[in-house]
Amino acid sequence: MKKEIDFKVDIVLPWVNPQDPEWFEERKKIGDDIIVSDYRDWGLLKYVFRSIEKYALWVNKVYLITWGHLPSFLNLDNEKLVIVNHKDYIPEKYLPTFSSHVLELNMHRIKGLSEHFIYFNDDLFFVNPTKKTDFFSKDGLPLDSAIINPVAPARYDTICNVMVNMIGIINEHFNKRNVMYKNIFKWYNYKYGVYNFLNLMFAPWGKFPGLLQQHLPASFLKSTFTKVWEQENQILDMTCTHKIRNFKTDVNQYLMKEWQIAEGNFAPRSTKIGDRFLIETKDDANKAVKYMKKSFPKVVCLNDHLKSNDEKEINEIIDILKNTLEEKLNEKSEFEI
Repeated sequence: MKKEIDFKVDIVLPWVNPQDPEWFEERKKIGDDIIVSDYRDWGLLKYVFRSIEKYALWVNKVYLITWGHLPSFLNLDNEKLVIVNHKDYIPEKYLPTFSSHVLELNMHRIKGLSEHFIYFNDDLFFVNPTKKTDFFSKDGLPLDSAIINPVAPARYDTICNVMVNMIGIINEHFNKRNVMYKNIFKWYNYKYGVYNFLNLMFAPWGKFPGLLQQHLPASFLKSTFTKVWEQENQILDMTCTHKIRNFKTDVNQYLMKEWQIAEGNFAPRSTKIGDRFLIETKDDANKAVKYMKKSFPKVVCLNDHLKSNDEKEINEIIDILKNTLEEKLNEKSEFEI
């Protein structure tokens, strides 16, 4: 008899409304160096919820993290929806915060959150039917891909620096050779395809030079966060004191993913579950659209990297994506009023 998954799986989804004048005034008190793409809203959030309802019916609760504002379309009476204000779960000494790192590192403190949860973003969408077993094994292990991928920062003040900080912590706590030997079939697995060659190539190295991060929905155990806070309280506490992201010294939720992998507390998953698209131009948007129309990807990330300041061009790019999402997700969900 096949074993059924009987544990609940939640989604945690942070969202900010950059059009909120109160939020904007509070953010300006921290400094005027606002990076537009960090906060720009393409108006696609309703499609995130539609994708959850259409392609991930197995989700238990959706915890929407918000500064205080709410999307106008949202049905607050939906039993699956839980609104979480920053002050509801983030320790007071870290507030106010405008850093996604702070929102992420404290997710385990959300009241009522299940042990098994998926961290989502507002630029992530389910694009085909999914199952719990796309994110967790039947034994409750988070699914992930253990693939060595060297971090190569283009300059100092970037997300790559955060990744360097995190892999340094992993190397402090774990011996690479022991980790890979102990779970050899999790590091060399047919699901990784050609990526197995990366693990083979870097096998002789004494330390991890980095791990692959796909910027897709992340499967987590709440207990992992508790454990890492106990082991690395100083760096997590320092990160959370920063009101905006500090790419030079911070860590983020990838630390929890990498910790789970280093512990062997995961099950292998194919990297083909989805893909991330850096949307800079119309060509990028069209490539993402072509990908979303395929039958095999489960999820897609439409990451805002627009370089144009031309409002007309920006709207055209957004419309390309919105039209395809409307085609796939044209039915209003129960998350909408």
